[in-house]
Amino acid sequence: MISNVSETAQVDEDSTAAPKFLPFALPDIGEEEIAEVVDSLRSGWITTGPKTKRFEEDFAAFLGGEVHAVAMNSATAGLHLALEAIGITAQDEVITTSHTFTATAEIVRYFGADAVLVDIDPDTYCISPDAIEAAITAKTRAIIPVHYGGLACDMDRIREIATRNHLAIVEDAAHSFPTLYRGKLIGTLESSCTIFSFYATKTLATGEGGMLVTRDPQIAARARIMRLHGIDRDAFDRYTSSRPAWYYEVVAPGFKYNMTDLAASLGIHQLRKARTFQLRRQELAMRYHRELMDLPLKLPPTAAVGGQHAWHLYVVQLLDHAPVDRDGLIDLMFKAGIGCSVHYIPLHQQPYWRDRYSLTAARFPNSQRLYRQGVSLPIYTKMTNADQTRVIETLHSILR
Repeated sequence: MISNVSETAQVDEDSTAAPKFLPFALPDIGEEEIAEVVDSLRSGWITTGPKTKRFEEDFAAFLGGEVHAVAMNSATAGLHLALEAIGITAQDEVITTSHTFTATAEIVRYFGADAVLVDIDPDTYCISPDAIEAAITAKTRAIIPVHYGGLACDMDRIREIATRNHLAIVEDAAHSFPTLYRGKLIGTLESSCTIFSFYATKTLATGEGGMLVTRDPQIAARARIMRLHGIDRDAFDRYTSSRPAWYYEVVAPGFKYNMTDLAASLGIHQLRKARTFQLRRQELAMRYHRELMDLPLKLPPTAAVGGQHAWHLYVVQLLDHAPVDRDGLIDLMFKAGIGCSVHYIPLHQQPYWRDRYSLTAARFPNSQRLYRQGVSLPIYTKMTNADQTRVIETLHSILR
């Protein structure tokens, strides 16, 4: 049964008009973020400066566990610099999942190294530890587990495999802020690095942006240098320290990966709302669970005891006896004014990865099934109860 709600869907002034299109995702930007951006514009610091430093400090404090946080202009940049810091070379292999966005694997190719793609666990949709173990060779140097949708991977098992085989772990936590694993926040586990994304659709949004988090001060120091052309001092340090502002030294061939104070201004206040945002996403996910359970759908996994799901995504799988296929469902939802998506078109389906490594769908049965049957439903904090009712009622009308 669909629960009653007090809110009603917004419609145009003409009561006969169709409801407005409900997008798949929207950032939740308030007046606090807007005021902070305006303050940055008026201050004159619009590139990397005091707001970026403040955001890094606040983020590290939120996670706790004596971690270092280094802000980037994207999670892709963070992943790249994480592998650079641990010394990946062209002779190495790095294991990750096929069921991810291409950025997770492409950064391996930046070094001329090989990305070894493996299947996911059919129950968690995260990388399969058994598949990781089977893929290890003498060339394997690191593992990049992807916390899919906001649910943590089996990090105990992955850490045991990594320790036994002397491998580094770089966590792709683009979906997973704030996610708990066995009572600990992702970002505080015993990995070399953890990388978060602040893209516009993420649980914490700065438009574009990311954060490299590590316990290792040497990795953090290296990332700070490499994110800005290999210069030993960033702009804020150069213009606020006792050394001459004009003097700097290039100590490595770095990159242009720094976060701006405009983006950090958004992040400062998004971070303060992170727990409230997670609770709202949890509320939306649990309502989906209650009211979609009788439909021909496999619902997404929830966190185990001691865990916390960030619910960046809510991905359902159509069962074999459903009256429509995945493409048909998305098309009908769109015609009803509701945006849905697919996460992801797996890498073994993408021309570059497929052709370079001679990949076939048969090698990734769990990823392939999730791709062919999976639909990501709208779930975001600006979504009202009435918005969600529209989604639920439309799914019932299509799938019954």
